[in-house]
Amino acid sequence: MSDIAPPLLVDAMLGRLARWLRHIGYDAAYLPDTDDHTLVQMARSESRVILTADRGVAARRGVQTVLIKSYVLEEQIAQVQEAIGHPPEPVSPRCGKCNTPLEVLHAGQAKGRVPPYILRSHHEFTHCPGCRRVYWRGTHWQAIQKVAAAK
Repeated sequence: MSDIAPPLLVDAMLGRLARWLRHIGYDAAYLPDTDDHTLVQMARSESRVILTADRGVAARRGVQTVLIKSYVLEEQIAQVQEAIGHPPEPVSPRCGKCNTPLEVLHAGQAKGRVPPYILRSHHEFTHCPGCRRVYWRGTHWQAIQKVAAAK
């Protein structure tokens, strides 16, 4: 495929992978309660590539799929990067819950939305305009960066 990743549709078996892909900038729709037929229809109508661990879904005609072969998150991400390319540059992280692109949130706007100790120790925040979650570069951020950089 191309060097820049197309939008993805992640099947119900790969929820953790979907969250991580969103954090590193992929457009990764995840619908855990969707049957295979609807999943394939959605992928076709939205020109999304299906990431699946289900060989039956991966064998469907008329839709692009990547059969995820590993249970190890880092290996799954490496397989996605190799098969479909890297997220668009500049990387725009997405909400881990709802896939909406995150927006900058000023520290003053984060007050009351994050624990006080986080407000004291962090100065950069993002938030999801869709589900209103607030994000900051906590201890998990180094792990996300390490996984994203592994190619």
